[in-house]
Amino acid sequence: MIYPAQEQVGRNELADILRARIASGQLRPGDRLPSERDLSQTYGVSAVTARAAVTQLRNEGLAEAVRGRGVVVRAPVEPEPVVVEPGEWVCARNPTPAERREYQVPEGVPLLIVVHADGLQDLYPAHRYRAVFRTG
Repeated sequence: MIYPAQEQVGRNELADILRARIASGQLRPGDRLPSERDLSQTYGVSAVTARAAVTQLRNEGLAEAVRGRGVVVRAPVEPEPVVVEPGEWVCARNPTPAERREYQVPEGVPLLIVVHADGLQDLYPAHRYRAVFRTG
């Protein structure tokens, strides 16, 4: 509920509120996020603003849509290292729908692309891997 002295809440502020609830453990992995309707009523925002805040969390990989359950908090995953050798480089991009299925990449999570000196590429879901650069 909005109180007279309460500042107006926008999409970014609402996402910050939900992010803080996740970080504090108030919303734990597997917990359902409040519905757009509940967020709208609680914070006095439109359904569009509530949807945008939830979409922001999904795009950050903090939450995911689960069929039959709604949007839930994702469990954090400790990433495995991928060693990048001298002469190789790394970039990131969003996966195609086929890559999302093949590599089991949640919505909002990019792929890390390691480009080898010979031009070949290896793809890694960014939520499960981290690049470690080997020096000289």
